[in-house]
Amino acid sequence: MSRNEFSIKRSFNSISLYQIFKDNLYLLSHIILFNFHKTHVKFKKGIMIVSIDVDVGSEKIGILNRGRNDRNVNLTLSERYIGKIEEMSLPLFINFFDNLSIPITIAIRGQLVEVNSNILGFLCKSKHDIGAHGYYHKNFKNLSYEEVENELYMIREGMKIFSINPKSFIFPQNGVKYLNLLQKYGYVCYRGEGGNINDGMYINKKGNLYDIHPSLFLGELKKIDKYLIKIVDIAIENRLPLHLWFHAWNYGNTKDEIINILSNLFYPLFKYAKEKEDNNILRFETMLSATKYFNNDTIYI
Repeated sequence: MSRNEFSIKRSFNSISLYQIFKDNLYLLSHIILFNFHKTHVKFKKGIMIVSIDVDVGSEKIGILNRGRNDRNVNLTLSERYIGKIEEMSLPLFINFFDNLSIPITIAIRGQLVEVNSNILGFLCKSKHDIGAHGYYHKNFKNLSYEEVENELYMIREGMKIFSINPKSFIFPQNGVKYLNLLQKYGYVCYRGEGGNINDGMYINKKGNLYDIHPSLFLGELKKIDKYLIKIVDIAIENRLPLHLWFHAWNYGNTKDEIINILSNLFYPLFKYAKEKEDNNILRFETMLSATKYFNNDTIYI
């Protein structure tokens, strides 16, 4: 483990006052954004969508690439290190959502097909929307048209062996480009380019593709907060889609750390959302399943 990786590991272990202040500021900025941004399309009820980015998926990929692809994944952590965390954390997250009967989108990296991956076998048995997250996790904005087409071709052919036909796409590093190639390779939807200013609660149709736009990066947070509940309420009150997303490696590198996050952030948040689903004012969708409601369950205002 490198010195940077060791310091990152230590930072997972506590929530500082600075982190709490940062979390509140982050959520407040989104509350303001969502209140001021008006959309012309509403749904019959609020929608909650969850997508998980699997940047590596297996420690074996880092070993296979010998450090040559590390910076395409993270500036401080190696592929091998992130892959090891994801192998541990992803089953915990999937089991969590399964136990609550919440469907999610899980975007996996195509290169997983090159290694004997427990994660790939685990996902094949799940009923979630399995999408794609590039082949090598390279930013499409830095690639040529031919390089992107080659990645999409390898994803299609590699995943076909495992009977996976991804229809949802999440761009590595959120670098949205070459939508015409996504359409050519049979994708239906993608997660658009967000950020503190560009996040939103909406779904846009661009050509034959749907931008299931990101609303909030959940990886910034470490515990439940009244402002996070307020954001859920905004989606419900305005009958809009709330698209939460995070990386499988965002919350720590041990099972105890992940379980702590599931207890202090995920469970209170999704328990609240499930109560709203029981009241018939909110529903859960994947990126892919949300597209069918765009024409069939929308109200133009």
